[in-house]
Amino acid sequence: MTKTKKSEFRPNDFVVYPAHGVGKIMSIEEQEIAGLKLELFVISFEKDKMTLRVPTHKATEVGMRSLSSPDIVSKALETLKGKAKVKRAMWSRRAQEYEQKINSGDLLAIAEVVRDLHRSDDQREQSYSERQLYEAALERLTREVAAVSGTDEVRAAQTVDEVLIGRAA
Repeated sequence: MTKTKKSEFRPNDFVVYPAHGVGKIMSIEEQEIAGLKLELFVISFEKDKMTLRVPTHKATEVGMRSLSSPDIVSKALETLKGKAKVKRAMWSRRAQEYEQKINSGDLLAIAEVVRDLHRSDDQREQSYSERQLYEAALERLTREVAAVSGTDEVRAAQTVDEVLIGRAA
């Protein structure tokens, strides 16, 4: 294991881990695992009360990335304004695709899921699994919008809600 490339992540940086969303790097520590010394990022996901340790040399390989730029966030919010694109495939197939988009960690893909699964008050009720996917995507989106804009999640959720409600009008 050679340390040729110095990592772009530092303690106190917010990062996006694809399977868990926005977390904060608390520290970089060294641990011995199976006789090997490994340098690890210690990432805290406050909302989930979870701590994750990611080997520094594997961080980009597993899809960990810095927060999106404000430019990407505005593109994501713009995506929410679009018309929902619902494929005519079976629900199980669509649910799988939505799950993959959410776990990709790609903000624009997550915004597409929120857009496609959003229901206004006058539309039919969502199924349980549909609501679960929608809420997971919405949470990931608002957490990253909050982290990028430097506001709290409540304000970010209001921003996202305004865009979604504005779309329906």
